[in-house]
Amino acid sequence: MSDVKSSGLDGIVFADTAISDVDGERGRLVIAGSDVEQLAAEGGFESAATRVLAAGGWDPGPDLRTALATARAQAWEMLPRLGDALQATDGMDALRAALAHLRSTGDDAADAVAAIGAAPVFVAAWSRKRSGAAPVAPDAKLDHAADYLRMTIGKPPTLDASRALDAYLVTVIDHGMNASTFAARVVTSTASDLISAVVAAVGALKGPLHGGAPGPVLDMLDAIGEPSRAEQWLLGELAAGRRIMGMGHRIYRVRDPRAAVLETAVKSLASERLALARGVEAAAAKILAERRPDRPLAANVEFYTAVLLDAVGLPREQFSSTFAVGRIAGWSAHVLEQRRTGRLVRPQSKYVGPMPAAPSPTTA
Repeated sequence: MSDVKSSGLDGIVFADTAISDVDGERGRLVIAGSDVEQLAAEGGFESAATRVLAAGGWDPGPDLRTALATARAQAWEMLPRLGDALQATDGMDALRAALAHLRSTGDDAADAVAAIGAAPVFVAAWSRKRSGAAPVAPDAKLDHAADYLRMTIGKPPTLDASRALDAYLVTVIDHGMNASTFAARVVTSTASDLISAVVAAVGALKGPLHGGAPGPVLDMLDAIGEPSRAEQWLLGELAAGRRIMGMGHRIYRVRDPRAAVLETAVKSLASERLALARGVEAAAAKILAERRPDRPLAANVEFYTAVLLDAVGLPREQFSSTFAVGRIAGWSAHVLEQRRTGRLVRPQSKYVGPMPAAPSPTTA
């Protein structure tokens, strides 16, 4: 038994992967052979999903857009059969319960398309029900991002809003061996099905240390109100022992490259919060650099996620589940890759509890 131990598995290489690579020191994210900035600029979600799925071991070819449109339509037909899944008060609870209703076919490729297509339908329907509005049926003529936004806001979105949301979904499509991806691969390693793996990943993503901070970033910006108040407000938060939302990352030691992509995408939306966000980021970076010169804490993906998703018209309660709408393609790719190259995940632990008393020696 090895004595090498890391309670958070830091520094432990679990698998070889062709799907994505995170360079935290240089602030670089490579997804399926392209820098994230390039991937977001070159094409939409369907194109990025095609690439990550191919990197995982299954090439869906040039017609993934049609396949996802069909999957969205099939998910819409399922809504009456979801029981009380969409009555959950939390969007991630609703998504987890709704995805669990998908039936595994035993074909990972088919199940991946079904899950990727179902996620935006389920999340948008939950959001509409939560606001007292009727769910909106998908439109096969629209791409994945535009249809998701339309199903949520109840009307055709602007081109700028659709493009911004598309850039967001591409940006978050995969990110190394994060907690939810690892959860999906562990489930897959037991020879379980893709739907079960994706449901497990949603459960991991729900945790506030992984995917739950974009909403609180917006709360922070609302509380600050204007850039001139940023420094005083942030100092008050630190004095109270609270952390600054959207700043710092487990891996990155510099600014998250995804923050730059999303900041650029927001520019076309004329968001009133963009200038405020930039001011708060600058103030936070200055304060944190002074307080923690040994531990760089820069803006992460969640900082400008909050501004972008708010600007396109999504309610903040829907932010975490929107992350899942994009990341589910990455999870599916990792399931495919784990199925081909992995083995049962079975780490060891070191027992530190009490031992039973030694048995009394017996006499002859």
